Amino acid sequence: MTIRYKLLMCWVAAIGFASMADSSDMSDAPNVLLIIADDLGIGDVGAYGSRWINTPNIDQLAAEGVRALDAHATAAVCTPSRYSILAGRYYHRYPRNWGGEALIEADRPTIASVFRDHGYATGYFGKVHTGWGEPGPERKYRQDIEWNGELPRGVLEMGFDTYFGTPASHNEPPFVFVEDRHVVGLDARDPLEVPDPAVERGPWGWGVSRGAAGAHAARPVDQIDQIVTEKAIAFIKASAGKKPFFINLAYVAPHVPIAPAEAFKGRTKLGWYGDYVEQMDWSVGEILRALEALELADNTLVIFTSDNGAIYHREYLAKGQNSNLDWLGQKTDAWEGGVRVPFIVRWPGKVPAGKDVEPLLSLMDIPTTVWAAAGITPPDGAAPDALNVLDLLTGKTTEAIRNELYMIGITGQALRSGDWVYIPTQGSAGITTDPRMSWAVQFGALGLENSDYNADGTLKPDAPPAQLYNLRSDPRQSTNVILEHPQKAAELAARFHAIKNFRVTVPQR
Repeated sequence: MTIRYKLLMCWVAAIGFASMADSSDMSDAPNVLLIIADDLGIGDVGAYGSRWINTPNIDQLAAEGVRALDAHATAAVCTPSRYSILAGRYYHRYPRNWGGEALIEADRPTIASVFRDHGYATGYFGKVHTGWGEPGPERKYRQDIEWNGELPRGVLEMGFDTYFGTPASHNEPPFVFVEDRHVVGLDARDPLEVPDPAVERGPWGWGVSRGAAGAHAARPVDQIDQIVTEKAIAFIKASAGKKPFFINLAYVAPHVPIAPAEAFKGRTKLGWYGDYVEQMDWSVGEILRALEALELADNTLVIFTSDNGAIYHREYLAKGQNSNLDWLGQKTDAWEGGVRVPFIVRWPGKVPAGKDVEPLLSLMDIPTTVWAAAGITPPDGAAPDALNVLDLLTGKTTEAIRNELYMIGITGQALRSGDWVYIPTQGSAGITTDPRMSWAVQFGALGLENSDYNADGTLKPDAPPAQLYNLRSDPRQSTNVILEHPQKAAELAARFHAIKNFRVTVPQR
């Protein structure tokens, strides 16, 4: 043999051994299943103390894994919250006002794209609500998308091999399913029309969709979560034994319209809201049972959470249900009730069973954490605002890894720093204290306390212009102590504006 030939053979052998090593590594790689409910409050889950709603499958996850007690979304509404999960990045860093275009820039690494680049099968099932197509100066939200043909840039470009679900919340048009790039059940002879919601608002204020009888029939409103669960299970079966998988399973419950199937109506004393949550829990059980049947449960990291806090409904409040427990506020608010969420992680043999995780963590930390669990080193620029909290979840530490979090309501923002929460304005930064939102359940009807407000929900004339709370001594945010701690308020105000104005790009570690 010539020296050149020997070197060539050594090189071929090395490539072969490397391939075998990669194959072996992939066979041991954990699957990751991320389940996100829509507007589910902590008080809606049995594992967190729900008295009216039974969630045995979610509770089983908590019993077999860890329950986070201080988990927060980055936003009190779905789109910015989901953006931060997918991109590991604060939503307010998005460079323009969102007009319904695909939120994740084409070249930005996402939780899914990093998994796919490392050999994972990636699937998104359920509600997406992060837009389609390219931005433009005259863009109209959803009206300028050609729903009757191949859809533009969207879910697949975020790193997912396949998509099946609703292109927005199920109270917003179009009221259809999308699979990959096409509307499901669409007949070219009966096109889908989405008129301008400013002209025709519809029953939920977001507009209507007309025509496309087959496409609308293919998405029965009381079967959405059950159908996307079936699709996710089919994806798992197709991936089993071939590739590890990452799945983003995004349920529509319990977001309005509250629409339980007939089989679930009357299961709770709360009416349809409680029934709807129990229906969602049943869907969670279906996918957990599928993992067991396929002998995948022991090697699958499962996360269950919600995109933000619950919005209050007068009907169940009258019966004594408090979906956000005693946390102040609700969905849309920068107060705790809007951003504190259930967060449960099961990973047999890696995550301890039946334990609580007390320090602060954020849904934005999910990408870096699950990549670490899979032994993946992300590329530069991936998830720039996220932290790896795997050691917290696995019990290797009980010390806080994340010490601060910037959180947004629909009319303002808050900064969490250690035990402190700073809000630079009055009120909840959402519907709870905004008299323009008279359709919503507001502060005076909640029976909660806050030193800036009278019991009837009116703002006190001497209320300070900003807010400061210490969650260790006052977890319910009942007393605004900003006048008693001017130095701490000034310190947090400076940090708040540094984050808001992009003068810092990573969280304080």
